[in-house]
Amino acid sequence: MKTTVARIHAHGGPEQLRLETADLAEPGPGEARVRHTAIGLNFQDVYHRSGAYPLAMPSGIGTEAAGVVEALGPGAAGPAVGTRVCYAGGAPGAYATHRNVPAERLLAIPAGISDEVAAAVLLKGMTVEYLLNRCVPIRAGQDVLFYAASGGVGLLAGQWGRHLGARMIGVAGGAAKCELARANGYAEVIDRAREDIAARVRELTGGAGVPVAYDSVGKATFEATLKCLAPRGFFVSFGTTTGAPPPVEAATLQKLGSLYFTRPTLVTYTASRADLEASAAAVFALVAQGVLRVSIGARYALADVARAHADLEAARTQGSSVILP
Repeated sequence: MKTTVARIHAHGGPEQLRLETADLAEPGPGEARVRHTAIGLNFQDVYHRSGAYPLAMPSGIGTEAAGVVEALGPGAAGPAVGTRVCYAGGAPGAYATHRNVPAERLLAIPAGISDEVAAAVLLKGMTVEYLLNRCVPIRAGQDVLFYAASGGVGLLAGQWGRHLGARMIGVAGGAAKCELARANGYAEVIDRAREDIAARVRELTGGAGVPVAYDSVGKATFEATLKCLAPRGFFVSFGTTTGAPPPVEAATLQKLGSLYFTRPTLVTYTASRADLEASAAAVFALVAQGVLRVSIGARYALADVARAHADLEAARTQGSSVILP
């Protein structure tokens, strides 16, 4: 059968994304063919396209989608044909109308959750789950600093952190984005466009600093984040939207108060089927309870993926965005 797919033939800017028609083989052993109904847009996709995470050429893009199982390959153990499913992670290639994926990585979408919401929340929600619950578990009453507070991950983190009883301190750019973050769980929001992040954190914490900072920005905020941490604090670097942070000197961590530095990934935290299912279940449970409200700020046609990438990189998006094939 045929599938329409967005591919790149070289790393570079959004203009490298090309829409093509390709033959799709029948699902192989352990695979399922999924007809996509909604595709998640994530900054990870930009890393793949730009070459920050190099790929062999030509390559598909995208690692998150929702849809319906249309066929199963030999020995495939997973949701039955006709089941609404979603997935996140694995090899890039989700920007497509149809795709063969490992059946063992598919998750059934619970009743009451739309395909768009599933595609918008799964990867970002599981990212928040592992960061707040397992990477550095946060506690009630704790001050927590979280960057890109008005983005798809950031909005979910604000809501989840508030649910856990933490005082969430967000960092966002501009008055509108700061207001959006406040409406999604952040007790305090620092406007990076006009405020000194480290000075404001010290002010908000009475000079103590925060015990944990989740930094998805990278190079541009590295020094500020170090200055925000309390003694024995945790620096969780989980993204590099402005480039990779500099090498971390052990002596620096010592001198600034016996700090901890980690660079975790969702891949590690959902490597086993048990961890994948538990993480997704935690996300979907909070969505069902109304604790997590998924904000879909933009919808793009598959033919408009280049514009979607340009908007994402230029910080013109708020909340989550989805691509509709």
